Amino acid sequence: MINENLFSLEGKVALVTGGAYGIGFSMAAGLAAAGAKIVFNVRSQKNLERGLADYEAQGIKALGFICDVTREEEVKKMVAEIEEQYGKIDILINNAGIIKRIPMLEMETEAFREVVDIDLVAPFIVAKAVIPGMIKNGGGKIINICSMMSELGRETVSAYAAAKGGLKMLTKNIASEYGQYNIQCNGLGPGYIATPQTAPLREPQADGSRHPFDQFIVAKTPMARWGEPADFVGPAVFLASDASDFVNGHILYVDGGILAYIGKQPS
Repeated sequence: MINENLFSLEGKVALVTGGAYGIGFSMAAGLAAAGAKIVFNVRSQKNLERGLADYEAQGIKALGFICDVTREEEVKKMVAEIEEQYGKIDILINNAGIIKRIPMLEMETEAFREVVDIDLVAPFIVAKAVIPGMIKNGGGKIINICSMMSELGRETVSAYAAAKGGLKMLTKNIASEYGQYNIQCNGLGPGYIATPQTAPLREPQADGSRHPFDQFIVAKTPMARWGEPADFVGPAVFLASDASDFVNGHILYVDGGILAYIGKQPS
């Protein structure tokens, strides 16, 4: 018999790191539409106010925190406050992240460390903080935002690819260690998504033509377009809901088919 509520998130509490804009905001809004209560963090008062206003404009009552997810004590305090107010955290989406497009030989070691700290160490810190509560409550869902760069390399993104490859393996390891507690840890791997972060790669040239990288990505994507933040709503709801209860340690690539495609033969 089919459970009609398989994708419902009614009564669930979801923490989305960096959930004030872009993919994070879209996923959080999708979880809210499925019934979840939304909590998000940012690193400044300005971004907190903007995020709360954007959620309110969507008719979503969200709880926001100023918290640097690379700082363990701040994360512990935030998680404790969420659990005190809502009683639990059922869903964690480790979405906060950065990218620095710098050739490896030109990249300062501190810049490399900053990317790894935010994109890999922070998901470890936040997951570590929420897992005890999930165990106590009988289970939970952790979704790590990985990347196609969890599988591929490309010039100028050595730090990002290293961090996202590590996040893929952290995802598998969390699934391995805590699956016995009914905790499912999976990843979402974005392809090239039209967000402010990728805007420089889509800027028209001086002559009005498309940016060469924009042309490259469209040619490499079977769907012949960039992804949109809204493309992550369905996959996020699936991995956050009962529909994915026996899916664990999996990376779901939302890339329009790039990883499956060798590309067109030159004419």
